[in-house]
Amino acid sequence: MGNSGYGDIMKVQTSGASKETAKQDGLNYSGKKASHTMAQTDAGRMEKYRSMINRVGEKYEIAPALIAAIISRESRAGNTIKSQEGWGDYDQRRKAYNAWGLMQVDVNPDGGRHTPEGDWDSEEHLCQGTGILVHFIKRIRDKFPDWCTEQKLKGGIAAYNMGDGNVHSYGKVDENTTGGDYSNDVIARAQWYRNNDNY
Repeated sequence: MGNSGYGDIMKVQTSGASKETAKQDGLNYSGKKASHTMAQTDAGRMEKYRSMINRVGEKYEIAPALIAAIISRESRAGNTIKSQEGWGDYDQRRKAYNAWGLMQVDVNPDGGRHTPEGDWDSEEHLCQGTGILVHFIKRIRDKFPDWCTEQKLKGGIAAYNMGDGNVHSYGKVDENTTGGDYSNDVIARAQWYRNNDNY
């Protein structure tokens, strides 16, 4: 299902991954093609989470392909997790981890300040991450009431990365996100999972 209670991922316009993001996989091209390549690279690892992703998507009325895409972008389906406890993004300045789990929930005291729920690769964790996503979609919906449903969905995805306070306009929805492409890359990956991997 591409459609959800928060919009249809297949109708969201996307430019895909930036050169900076594509470079992580050594790709010499960017855009939707790069996002699709990275989603496909993670597809095999994603399989073990498929049933959980589908259940959580149904529970939160979020397209499962979108949850898979965030897992792909955030942890490469668990491949970039740096410890057995599920920690990922490390802050050299603070000498502490910023994010946790498949969906890299923000635990930074100066950021999201979330307390990890469940094991890093559990359904409980996916519920927490998806709940945070839904929270941000609703914040963007309230902040930009004139945006169409799919624009609010895209803005919510950008806010999942950098907070709704960093989303100022639809034309520059990713200007403050990691790689300058977060929502565009995630949407392109989600479209690939929907079209090619039956999420």
